[in-house]
Amino acid sequence: MTKKLGFLLRLLVVGLVIAETVHGAYEFSRYDFPPGFVFGITSGANGDIACDQYHKYKIVIMSGKQLNLDLLHFGLTHHPPILFDICDADGRGSVNPKGLQYYNNLINELISHGIEPHVTLHHFDLPQALEDERDFAEYADVCFKIFGDRVKYWTTFNEANIFSMAGYDLGFMPPSRCSSPFGFLNCTRGDSLLEPYLAAHNILLSHASATRLYWKKYQNIQKGYIGLNLLSFYSVPFTNKTEDVIAARRVTDFFMGWFVEPLVYGDYPEVMKNNAGSRLPSFTALESQRVKGSFDFFAVNFYSANYVKDNPESLNIEPRDYFTDMAVQWKCQRMQRNTSLEDWPRIQYLQEHISVLLDTVRNGSNAKGYFTWSLLDVFELLDGYRSGYGLYYVDLDDPELRRYPKLSAKWYSRFLKGGSITPDSSIELDGNWSSLSSAQAMR
Repeated sequence: MTKKLGFLLRLLVVGLVIAETVHGAYEFSRYDFPPGFVFGITSGANGDIACDQYHKYKIVIMSGKQLNLDLLHFGLTHHPPILFDICDADGRGSVNPKGLQYYNNLINELISHGIEPHVTLHHFDLPQALEDERDFAEYADVCFKIFGDRVKYWTTFNEANIFSMAGYDLGFMPPSRCSSPFGFLNCTRGDSLLEPYLAAHNILLSHASATRLYWKKYQNIQKGYIGLNLLSFYSVPFTNKTEDVIAARRVTDFFMGWFVEPLVYGDYPEVMKNNAGSRLPSFTALESQRVKGSFDFFAVNFYSANYVKDNPESLNIEPRDYFTDMAVQWKCQRMQRNTSLEDWPRIQYLQEHISVLLDTVRNGSNAKGYFTWSLLDVFELLDGYRSGYGLYYVDLDDPELRRYPKLSAKWYSRFLKGGSITPDSSIELDGNWSSLSSAQAMR
């Protein structure tokens, strides 16, 4: 096993106060970060046509080149272009030539422009036939074998904690399993009391199997790294009462500790075992040994901070699900999608978070990289097109799906090209930042 890489941080933009002047703590540039610290961006999950990355991947890469990215993160989707044909009743099948060609083209094009691909194996959309099988490691093995000569960074699961709770408790994400009264949907299948914990348990075992397979068969030859991605909120106590302070810590245990503690220590947090009881699966000694230490890095998706208030009464409710086990009340916000290219809230968010990240690195944090979500205004699994996450606006009414750079794209590009970022920055779009179309990508 290699030395742990540390954290790759992906910061995601949500509701912020609008201001036309960006306030940061001090002046900094990317050269203040240690050698080898990488900056990238994430290309989002697509539904049906959406931003049509299948046909327009060269435009995506042109946008990344325009920004001067080090890395681009994307997931192997099982919407078209699917990578595998599911042709047998047991979910077995062969590699889809069109899917293989697309991902080979995408990876090769990225590398030809000096952009390192960072690939996620599971981004919420695994076909149900494969979801039901015990062969995630076999799927990963095929991907390592085909793409591993060029892909050096692998993430097994994207937001594994969200996939478990949203897919198997609340039911608003695939595979949409839940039980009344907990689901957001009209629940017709599933068990919200048990399945989120069982799904997370199996994800940890699947991740560990894929990771140890990679270490055993490929890492010495391919010289790559493998890790897991989680979503994290910064939990702020609603008051300074001891109960709310403890509640904020409990949220961190339920959101992050649920996966981090098994991967680091081999077992779940004590507060989860106490609150969930027998509904939380136990690791055998062998499983604990395999899960513990099975990562080269953690990738953390961070959207926002939440105010957290203690809610001990929820532990008296029967039946209980994952969220009532947490025994808290909390809220969050989102940034709405609109046509404005002058996205000062996003710039403020990026500048303040990158400056704080620099502080943590200077204070000894083992953070190794930073990704911004996302390159384009993409189809988002929870919000659809309601939230505008991208540095580039996509005109969904345009048959060409033309992309227009926002002010944040120019800010990020200036930072990535070594420009100094001052506490009070003024940025304007200029003529060099025109829209991108298919015709330009073909030149």
